[in-house]
Amino acid sequence: MKKKIGIVVLLTAVVSVGTTILVNHLTKSKYETEKVYITTGEQPVIQNVSLPEVQYPDFTYAAETGVKAVVHVKVVKHGQQAQGPQSLFDFFFGYGTPSPQPRPQFGAGSGVILTPDGYIVTATHVIDGADEVLVTLDDKRQFDGKVIGKDPATDIALLKIDATDLPYLKFGDSDELRLGQWVIAIGNPYDLRSTITAGIVSAKGRSLPSYDGEFKIEAFIQTDAAVNPGNSGGALVNAKGELVGINTAIATRTGSYSGYSFAVPSSITRKIVDDLRKYGTVQRALLGITMQDITGDLATEKNIKDIKGVYIHELLKDGAAEKAGIRAGDILLQVEGVAVNSGTAVQEQINRFSPGDKIELLLLRGNKEVNVNVTLQSQSGDTELVKEGKGDITNFLGAQLRPVPKELRDQLKIRSGIEVVSIEEGKLREAGIRKGFVITHINQKTVATVQQLALAIQTAQRGVLIEGRYPDGTVYYYALSN
Repeated sequence: MKKKIGIVVLLTAVVSVGTTILVNHLTKSKYETEKVYITTGEQPVIQNVSLPEVQYPDFTYAAETGVKAVVHVKVVKHGQQAQGPQSLFDFFFGYGTPSPQPRPQFGAGSGVILTPDGYIVTATHVIDGADEVLVTLDDKRQFDGKVIGKDPATDIALLKIDATDLPYLKFGDSDELRLGQWVIAIGNPYDLRSTITAGIVSAKGRSLPSYDGEFKIEAFIQTDAAVNPGNSGGALVNAKGELVGINTAIATRTGSYSGYSFAVPSSITRKIVDDLRKYGTVQRALLGITMQDITGDLATEKNIKDIKGVYIHELLKDGAAEKAGIRAGDILLQVEGVAVNSGTAVQEQINRFSPGDKIELLLLRGNKEVNVNVTLQSQSGDTELVKEGKGDITNFLGAQLRPVPKELRDQLKIRSGIEVVSIEEGKLREAGIRKGFVITHINQKTVATVQQLALAIQTAQRGVLIEGRYPDGTVYYYALSN
C-alpha cells in the first residue's frame, strides 16, 4: 500500500511540475521574450528577441476597412477616326470617307476615396487621355468621374464623384514606415475587384531608372506585395488601416508581377492631392541646387571625413539656395530637421513644400555646422503660386488664362490651346506676349489646359519655348528664361 501511495505522490508531482512548466512557457511566449540560439563558432550565443503576440501580422482590420474605400476606375478613350481601309472590300475597291464611329479604347485601374464627399486619388497613367471616367465603388454603385487635376511627374491624379457619406481612408505617415514592416496592397488587378495582397517594405526612397519624364520623382516605397496591371492607383495600407502609399508601378520583364512593386509615399501624395484640389495644378518648389550622393570616392576626392549628407555641386543663378547664402561645396545634412543622405531624400523633403515656403537647412561648411533659412522658389524663379480666378480663368505668371473657346479654336483651326485674356507685369509679359495670344505648344508639346501649361513651365529643365497664334492667325514664338 505504501508503495502505491508513493507512486501516486510521484505521479502527482510530475504532473504538477509539467503543468507549471507548460504555463510558464505559454505565459512567456505571449508576454515576454523568446530565446533564439545563434551558432557562432563552437559555443551557441543566446539572444533575446521581443516577439509579443500583438505584433504578429493580422491584416483583417486593415483589409476589411480599406477595401471599402478602394474603387475600380474604368476609362474610355474615343480616339481618332480610322484613316485606312476597314475591310478587304475597302482594300480592293477603295475607301472614301473615314468610319464615322471610331472604335473606343478602354482601360482600367484603381483609386482610393480620400473624403466622404467623393474626392478620389488614382494614378495619372490610368486616366491620361480619357474622354470618360467611370468609377465603381466596392458596393457596386457607379458614378461618372471628373478629373480635377493630374501630375505626371509623380503619377498622381485627383478625381471627383458626386456622392456623399462615402467610406474613405485616412493618410498615414509614410516616413514612419520601417524596412521589413508589413503592408497590404488593395486594388483591382486584371479586373478582379477588391483584391488584397500582403508583403513587406523592401526599400524606401527608391528610384525608377526607366522613368523618362522631365521632372523625375525618386522617392518610391518598394514592396514585395503582389501588384499587377489594374492595381495602379490602388492603396498601400499599413496594419492600422492607414493609407501610406499609392501603388503605381512594378519591376517586371514580362508585364506581370515579378517580385517588386512601387508606391508613391503618402507624404508626397497628400501634398499633390491638396494642390490639385485647391489649384488644379501642383505648386512645385525648387531649392536651386545640383547635388551628389557622397560616396567613398567623392569623400576621398573632396577630403570629406564623414560619409553623410549630400554634396552641393552647383547652385542655380539667382535660385533660392544662392539667395540664402548657400555655397558650392557645402554638405546638406538636414531639411527641416530631417536627416538626408541622398539626393532622393532631399527631393522627397522639398516636394512637401510650395514656392514661397521658408524652410531651415543644416549644412556642413568645412568642419562647422551652419543653419540656413531658405525661401523656396518656383521654376520661373519667383514665389508666385498658380491661383484660381473666376469661372474658368486662372491667374498665372501675371496673366489671366483660360482654355481657348470653341469659336476661337474653329477660327484658328486648332484643336486646343490657352488664351491670354489679360496680362500684367510678370514672366509672360516680359517675354513679349500680348493680350489675345493663344498658346498652343510648350517646348513643342501641345497644351490644352492651364494646368498643363503651368506644369510644363514649372518642370522644364532648360528654357521654355512658347508657340502660339494671335486671333489674326499669325504664328509667334516666345522664349521664357528660367
